[in-house]
Amino acid sequence: MQGLKRRVVYITLYEGIAIVAASAGLSLMSGQGMGHSGVVAALASVIAVLWNLGFNALFERWESRQAVRGRSVRRRIAHAIGFEGGLVAFLVPVFAWWLNVSLWEALMMDLGLVVFFLVYTFVFNWAFDMVFGLPAAATGEAQPA
Repeated sequence: MQGLKRRVVYITLYEGIAIVAASAGLSLMSGQGMGHSGVVAALASVIAVLWNLGFNALFERWESRQAVRGRSVRRRIAHAIGFEGGLVAFLVPVFAWWLNVSLWEALMMDLGLVVFFLVYTFVFNWAFDMVFGLPAAATGEAQPA
C-alpha cells in the first residue's frame, strides 16, 4: 500500500487508538471527566493529523534521498522523536486553554502523554509496516505520483 491510501489508513488507525488513550490519560491527569477530556483529545487528534500529514511527507521526502534504505531502529526513533517533539509545541497551549490549567501544568500533562506516545508511535509504526509493508521511500522503489 502506497501514497495517499497508505496515509489515510495510517492516520485513521493511529488517531482512533490515540483519542481513546489520550482521553483516559488527560482525564486521569486533570481530574476532569472523560467527556471533557475526550473533546480536547479529539481536538488534539485533528491537530496531530495535520502535523502528521506535513511531518510524514517531509520525512519521506528526506528518506527517499538517503543512501541507506529501510527503516532501522535508529531511523524509527528519530521519526518518533521528531513527530512528538513538534506536536508538543502545538498541544501545550490547547491543553492549557481547554483544561484551564497553567502552561506549566499543560506541559507536564503533555510530557506524560509524550512518554506514552513515543513508545506507542514506535510500536504502531513498526506494526503498521509489518502489516502493510514499507513505503516506496524506504525501499527505493519508484514512488507513485
